[in-house]
Amino acid sequence: QVQLVESGGGLVQTGGSLRLSCAASGFTLDYYAIGWFRQAPGKEREGVSCISSDGGNTYYADSVKGRFTISRDNAKNTGYLQMNSLKPEDTGVYYCATSKDWPLNKGWAIEYGYDLWGQGTQVTVSL
Repeated sequence: QVQLVESGGGLVQTGGSLRLSCAASGFTLDYYAIGWFRQAPGKEREGVSCISSDGGNTYYADSVKGRFTISRDNAKNTGYLQMNSLKPEDTGVYYCATSKDWPLNKGWAIEYGYDLWGQGTQVTVSL
């Protein structure tokens, strides 16, 4: 079964850290970019970060630059999002997604460019 499964979400205090994982099954992640998106209550889903298939290029939303780090381990068929210095505004459901052949440098945060999505994991940052 082809799917992405996110894990690692939870409740954390302001300033804390979490590491999200995105495990792929039924296919090999090697040829796909991995994107992380989030959706806060009452807001539209937004792009958080993206990493190219070879890991050579990474992209971040301005709101998370310097705090979040995206990475991947193709041997484990898994992508990661390390989130440090978390803020209440980081609260939301975090989704990972995969993209192939989409021009990331022209629009890594465009949802249309991603063809497979996980079910999401909740991240809640308390004051």
